[in-house]
Amino acid sequence: MPKVLVPLAQGCEEIEAVTVIDILRRAGIEVISAGLDSDPVRASRGVMLIPEMTLDSAMQQEFDMIVLPGGQPGTNNLKADARIISLLKRMSAQGKYVTAICAAPSVLAVAGLLDGKNATSYPGTLDSFIDIKQQSAAVVADGKLVTSRGPGTAMDFALSLVEILVGKAKRDEIEAGLVRA
Repeated sequence: MPKVLVPLAQGCEEIEAVTVIDILRRAGIEVISAGLDSDPVRASRGVMLIPEMTLDSAMQQEFDMIVLPGGQPGTNNLKADARIISLLKRMSAQGKYVTAICAAPSVLAVAGLLDGKNATSYPGTLDSFIDIKQQSAAVVADGKLVTSRGPGTAMDFALSLVEILVGKAKRDEIEAGLVRA
């Protein structure tokens, strides 16, 4: 079974974090939420999230994918954490999936992972990074880097991650159960 890490920083976007965790778990994927410290996380709209463990504990494990929720100041808190930048670089070098939504693709850019790559993000977020091939699609995959636009694309993003990790049939099953149409 694939194993996914979702780091939760203070000020993360709750729709993005919870939607990804929920949909991946519906697909039978093991998801670990990890706080940058041991405190509950107050998300960008004030929702309190309780991570399952600290990032330090999570970093003792191996993961097939990391998913960075966006939001502010959550994205800035991820960028400022040297452990996150190191983990992103290590996972990318190991050929693991490195993914981000909304403003969080800028964390991938700061880590140097989006140079010359196709990516999307919340409008304007990647404008200062000139080597990124910005796209306007809801979800953009370039190899094992996957990015998405924002809160409104969180479900599309999560379903795309399900398809990547466990196949289109499982994605279709989960999507049908969500009654999106």
